[in-house]
Amino acid sequence: MKPVRKIVLAYSGGLDTSVILHWLKAEYGAKIVAWCADVGQAEELDGLAAKAQATGATATCKQNLRESFVVDFVFPALRANAIYEGEYLLGTSLARPASSRA
Repeated sequence: MKPVRKIVLAYSGGLDTSVILHWLKAEYGAKIVAWCADVGQAEELDGLAAKAQATGATATCKQNLRESFVVDFVFPALRANAIYEGEYLLGTSLARPASSRA
């Protein structure tokens, strides 16, 4: 098996992705690119690149998915009245398939 040289990780800056970033680097000795989907969560993206690099990422990449997220996921969810327990919008749940499609 060939050694792993580079890994692109869907990175949010939360505990889970920060821990796995560090583990992947330690386990494989690979360069880690922290990829982030921008679906409009501006304040959560502040400092994300610095945090990823401090955790061990070689590079960071942010992809603007705002328009496709709203058009392809948010609008259909609103039309379907997809609200959890009658009061919570499903933003995080909707962002995951939008990110994976990118």
